[in-house]
Amino acid sequence: MRRKLLSLVVLGLLAVPMYGQDAMKKDAEPSAQNKSQTKKELLDYMQKTRKDFEKSVKGLSDAQLNFKAAPDKWSVKEVSEHIAKAESYLGDSTIKIVETTPATDDKSAMAGKEDQLVNMITDRSKKFQAPPPLVPNGQWATEAEILKAFNTARDKNEAFVKKTDEKVLRSHEQDGPAGKLDAHEWMLFMAGHTARHIKQIEEVKADPNFPKS
Repeated sequence: MRRKLLSLVVLGLLAVPMYGQDAMKKDAEPSAQNKSQTKKELLDYMQKTRKDFEKSVKGLSDAQLNFKAAPDKWSVKEVSEHIAKAESYLGDSTIKIVETTPATDDKSAMAGKEDQLVNMITDRSKKFQAPPPLVPNGQWATEAEILKAFNTARDKNEAFVKKTDEKVLRSHEQDGPAGKLDAHEWMLFMAGHTARHIKQIEEVKADPNFPKS
């Protein structure tokens, strides 16, 4: 049941048109030149996106955090809440994939193409509706509480990656937006999702009506 929900949530997070999926799968065909991302590279990216998220909201006033460019647009605070919720959900779901799915020797659809996966996730030219479980609803009162929730989840996810052998991360898969992703790639997807919405925060801050203080 949770695996099905994970797929639905991911489709809501990043719905890729069918022709886009076909192109990604074609580009993802393994070749002698492809080199899969290392665990160190994954951890470096997780740490970078954590720092970038913290930097993007550092020093913002309540007026800036709650500013909306339009009634149907998210504020910085709402984007932050979405990031924190997704971090917890996607991280826990990835851990569950490793714990509950059988190991396989098959290569994931994105084996050696992790850079393409990140580029797809962080492409802000395509906008999508967030799934209900990850829609901001004021779960945390302050930005500090949101960051605390995010960092707690990111600590857990980084610790899991560090302690889990890379062969194990690569041998457990679940359907994703461009075919099956292994657990390593799901953690990368999660960090890429953070990067995607950091861009959204910067878009809000770049609005000409964004409060100066």
